[in-house]
Amino acid sequence: MNELSIKLDWQRTEAELTPGKYTNSHSIMYNDDNKVIVDAAPDWGGNIEHTNPEQALAAALSSCHMMTFLALSAKAKWPVLSFADHAIAHLGKNSKGQMSVTQIDLNPEVTFDDGFYVDKKILQEMQKRAHNYCFIANTLADSVMININS
Repeated sequence: MNELSIKLDWQRTEAELTPGKYTNSHSIMYNDDNKVIVDAAPDWGGNIEHTNPEQALAAALSSCHMMTFLALSAKAKWPVLSFADHAIAHLGKNSKGQMSVTQIDLNPEVTFDDGFYVDKKILQEMQKRAHNYCFIANTLADSVMININS
């Protein structure tokens, strides 16, 4: 199987590493040329202008779900015009009492070419199939909710 990698770089900017008094800001490099600045979530002292791991996890799931949905739609010859999502990562304590992303909600909105209609039940089934085939969703197990609004 393929290996997909990133490069992470963090450097201390303070005189010493003291609890609660150091930066979590770091960079992640994708494919040797796409750099993203990452930090802790704002509730944990991070910069709101930077991506945080919880958002990145929701983005990875949303992106994977969309690409899987599009692949299935293409095979079904559905003329998808656009796909949008508002993914929400929920933080809380898991069954072990540890902080975790306890659930991710996907809220996909699909638009089709004029004149094409899919029954809501069939659209929900296609979204469910996309979820079942998505690599990231399979990694996360059962902590994903898909809310169909279209």
